[in-house]
Amino acid sequence: MEYTHVVHEFAPVYDADSTVLILGSFPSVKSREQQFYYGHPRNRFWKVIAELCNEPAPESIADKKVLLHRHHIALWDVIAECDIKGSSDSSIRNVIPNDIPKIIALSSITAVYANGRKAYDLYQKYVYDNTGLSIALLPSTSPANAACSFTQLLNTWNRILN
Repeated sequence: MEYTHVVHEFAPVYDADSTVLILGSFPSVKSREQQFYYGHPRNRFWKVIAELCNEPAPESIADKKVLLHRHHIALWDVIAECDIKGSSDSSIRNVIPNDIPKIIALSSITAVYANGRKAYDLYQKYVYDNTGLSIALLPSTSPANAACSFTQLLNTWNRILN
């Protein structure tokens, strides 16, 4: 598979009342096709968030945004553009980060969480010095992280609600 230079084409989800920011690395091919976060049908992100918030899993993009806003959760990715092979986080190179300090300044975000190791590492490398907010590592909800059960995800991800 060849490298492709890809630009992140959809906006972050946040508002002035957002208190928690969840960061991914970069959208998968499926997410880029759907123009929204965690679009792969086997990615457990939306099921985890819905379960933690005691709500039904959202189906539409509009419902997903409503769920996040209702629970003061902001969502974005660390990378604005990069070279990548398909959806492979391990292939990412030539990173240009998103302007994460901007949405932190325009919101009430006090806690930042990484959906997986790559998002964590990228935040530490490209963003932390510009925000001063530390980031907590959460296990990836990706289907590639099959070793982590849904119950394990819930038990770890419940930190975002505290």
